[in-house]
Amino acid sequence: MDLDTILLEAEDHMDKAVAHLQGELRGVRTGRASPALVEFVKVDYYGSMSDLRAIANVSVPEPTQLLIKPYDASAMQSIIKAIQSAGLGLNPMSEGKQIRISIPPLSGERRQQLANSVKAMAEQAKVAIRNIRRDANKHIDQLEKDKASGVTEDMAKSAKEDVTEYTKKHEAKIEEMVEAKRKEVLET
Repeated sequence: MDLDTILLEAEDHMDKAVAHLQGELRGVRTGRASPALVEFVKVDYYGSMSDLRAIANVSVPEPTQLLIKPYDASAMQSIIKAIQSAGLGLNPMSEGKQIRISIPPLSGERRQQLANSVKAMAEQAKVAIRNIRRDANKHIDQLEKDKASGVTEDMAKSAKEDVTEYTKKHEAKIEEMVEAKRKEVLET
């Protein structure tokens, strides 16, 4: 493995960590209805666990409601059970061949809990990025020690500076995303 590969892989892994956080944040509940709240709920569908979005269409008819239309009507009870057991505090109601969920307003205490969980998710993403930095630096050190690789001390130092720059850039991106989500969660 050469320096360029190490740097490319480090940046790629950091991008994936940020993308993962972005996906997690989409599922955090705010005062408005969003399909992202339930689309990753796991539903027992004919013996296999499937994401809700794979077996039903989720739409937002009103700002405080979600409408779920299963592709297969026989999955209705499984979907209702999965949403109730997902711990989202939502109460799905069966209406013929569709499920309607009214999103209750969040209490101040619940908003604070959600804001704190957003912060915890961000911290996990930062830890992942720091682990990627540590691994990349370790690979760079190994290349520097291996005289056959032709990596000089200056080249290794420059590569480590690049890894540090990637780390700072991705941590700033995480901070920006989390601040925006916290504001969204805390606004009434």
